[in-house]
Amino acid sequence: MKILHLNLKQSLLALLMFLFCLPAVMAQEAEMVEEEVAESKSSPLSISGSVDVYYKADFAGTKGATGNISGGENYTFFAPDNNSFSIGMANIILEKSVGNTSFVSDLSFGPRGGSSSIGVESLADGSFHIQNLYVSHSFSDAVTLTAGFMGTFVGYEVISPAANFNYSTSHLFSWGPFQNAGIKLDFALSDRFGLMVGIFNDWNTYSDPTKSKDIGLQLSYNVSDGSDIYLNFITGKESGTEIDLTAGFQLTETFFLGVNAASYSSADGKLFGGGDSGFSGVALYPQLSLNSDVSLGVRAELFSEKEMNDIFIGDYSEAASIFSFTMSANIAAGPLTFIPEIRFDSGSQDIYLDSNGMAAASATQFLVAAVYSF
Repeated sequence: MKILHLNLKQSLLALLMFLFCLPAVMAQEAEMVEEEVAESKSSPLSISGSVDVYYKADFAGTKGATGNISGGENYTFFAPDNNSFSIGMANIILEKSVGNTSFVSDLSFGPRGGSSSIGVESLADGSFHIQNLYVSHSFSDAVTLTAGFMGTFVGYEVISPAANFNYSTSHLFSWGPFQNAGIKLDFALSDRFGLMVGIFNDWNTYSDPTKSKDIGLQLSYNVSDGSDIYLNFITGKESGTEIDLTAGFQLTETFFLGVNAASYSSADGKLFGGGDSGFSGVALYPQLSLNSDVSLGVRAELFSEKEMNDIFIGDYSEAASIFSFTMSANIAAGPLTFIPEIRFDSGSQDIYLDSNGMAAASATQFLVAAVYSF
């Protein structure tokens, strides 16, 4: 009975202490909620993006080869119009962070974004397209979880021209992937090493009801300020397998060298309805800054199919390969950047058209673009 009496007294004492402390605990929790609400209200919604227009002239005077999925002579998904003043896209990016949680909503309006985004089927009506739409939460400085629809981690170039030096895009980028829908974890392994592991839908697919998913990996290494190396890997039963190396080296204050190399094998041996397929290639991006407003750059790319594919016109006995050489200048005028560019593509097969509409092995184009970033 004495033990029971002591336990009862101790329980009553603990209850009284809890009731005494409860208002303070509730006040603390209310204060934390108020702080989070206040932070949410005080944290501004970041709005950024770009608008771009261009004019392109094909020296052969033709619009492009029949059957070319990009609609342009150079077999890329961007800047396809010939002898025309054309628009690229208006890109609007909304971002907000509250504590360890953030979101990104990246929308585009226009054909450049529609070439590789959700909504491409309604491109003709000028509707908007989704580039990125995802949420993130940092559990610590070393671990971040991201879920949603994300621009792909594979490759050197991106859809928005504001983030590329050249206005036209490489063959490696134009063949994808462009975006991945899924969930990923980013780990900061050290001050220099990072690791990303993700599970995604098939390439460029928002809705993927199949059981099979893609597995994505990225290992990154920060060499020094302005110099980074990324080794990317993505594989899936439906998508196939791609291994990609992307790197950038700030070798001097004025000279930068970018590198992209990739090899892709399709899942079922066929790509875009063609024969046994896959592709590989390498591109170099040397860039020289003349002053704070003017830079010159080159993209030199070797691209080839692993086997014959019907994506190029004609019926050839061997896989097509292309050497592409692009010279661009970036001339800044405040937030506006002018990009005059000349591009030469030479194929191992007659996959282009000359001024008479006859098959040719090469194509040359000139364009000038204006990109406004905000």
